[in-house]
Amino acid sequence: MANVIILNMAIALVVIMAPSLGPKWVVASQLHHHVVGNDRGWDPSSDIATWSSGRSFRVGDKIWFAYSAAQESIVELESKDEYESCDVRNPIRMYTYGLEGIDLVEEGIRYFVSSKPESCRKGLKLHVEVMPLSNPDTEMPRVTAAAVDNSILTTTVADAIAPTTPSGSVQLYGNFMLLFVAVWLCSCMAF
Repeated sequence: MANVIILNMAIALVVIMAPSLGPKWVVASQLHHHVVGNDRGWDPSSDIATWSSGRSFRVGDKIWFAYSAAQESIVELESKDEYESCDVRNPIRMYTYGLEGIDLVEEGIRYFVSSKPESCRKGLKLHVEVMPLSNPDTEMPRVTAAAVDNSILTTTVADAIAPTTPSGSVQLYGNFMLLFVAVWLCSCMAF
C-alpha cells in the first residue's frame, strides 16, 4: 500500500511540474504527426477526403506521405484553382522519394495533389489548413493534489511526458526528470 501511495505522489509531482518545464516542453507535447491515408498511405485506393475530414493541423505538426515512388509522386500547388482543376503544370514543390515528412511551419492553406492529373481527379489530393499553435495553458490539463487518481494520472502523464518530436535539449531535460523520479522512487521503496 505504501508503494502505491509513493508511486501516486511521484506521478502527481511529474504532472504538476510538467507545465513548469518550459514552453518548449508543453508545445512539443501538443504536436502531431499525421500519416496521410493511414495504413494505405498516399494511394489511388485511399480515401484522402475522408481521412482528412475533421482532422486539425497546427503550426509545428508534421504530415507524412508514404507512397510508391515508382508509380506516384506528389506536387504542391500554389492556388485553390490549380488544386481544384488538378493543374500540375506549375508546382511550387515536387516530392518524389516515396516517404516525405513535411513540417507545417506557418499558418495558411497548402495544396498537395498527385502528379498524375487522372489520379488527382479521382480524389488523390489533399488541402491542409494549418491553424495557429494553440495556447498551451488552455490545452494542458492541470492536476492538483486533491484530484490525484490513477485514471486521471495515466492520461495526463502520457500527454505531459510523451512529446512527439522534442528538440534535443527538451528531450534531455525530460529524460533527466524521468531519471530523477525513478531514482527517487527506488530510494523511497528501499526504506
